[in-house]
Amino acid sequence: MPFSTPGDWRRVDGFLARTLVADDPTLTASLADAAAAGLPAIEVTPLAGKLLHLLARMSGARRVLEVGTLGGYSTIWLARGIRRGGRVVTLELEPRHAEVARANFERAGVSEQIEIVVGRAADSLPVIAERGDEPFDLVFIDADKESNPIYLELAIRLGRPGTVIVVDNVVRAGAVADPDTDDSMVVGARQALELLASDPRVDATALQTVGAKGWDGFAIAVVV
Repeated sequence: MPFSTPGDWRRVDGFLARTLVADDPTLTASLADAAAAGLPAIEVTPLAGKLLHLLARMSGARRVLEVGTLGGYSTIWLARGIRRGGRVVTLELEPRHAEVARANFERAGVSEQIEIVVGRAADSLPVIAERGDEPFDLVFIDADKESNPIYLELAIRLGRPGTVIVVDNVVRAGAVADPDTDDSMVVGARQALELLASDPRVDATALQTVGAKGWDGFAIAVVV
């Protein structure tokens, strides 16, 4: 019998997570604390968190940029995947979210590897660019979708040849394929995909996903 309903997607997602993602009380506690603090439940799934972790390891990343911290769940996954002496710079708009994330980083033992920058990412990214730091090896974009084209443009500038860029939530339950939509989040996701397609500085693809968070997808690119 084909697995075709959201209930089936969640069931299979749960099976895959139980099979491939080890139980981690620290990560579980970070989700619980974020929920208790009233943060929206929009963090990545355990399977997606481990994917980010593996991408950091496979790319040999020492410097990672994350746009959208929330409670720090994905940030912890990334910090655990970087090389010794590496650093994750994560950008968060809401001071309350950053406060929760800091506590989660302390409990996970990764706070020394993470820099949280609080404020609008569209404002923070140019400041980071002006610091003259080394390029980022991996970038994860998962914030307000309306600003995805801005984040993507700056991410490319802050990278180097070989930098991996992941943009989450680009399918938006299929709405990205609807040319008549005026939903600003969908428009932002589509514009980011169009930028990836037209910009000679990157080579990219995108994949649809189904699972615990429903129907969506992500784009992945490499700076050339």
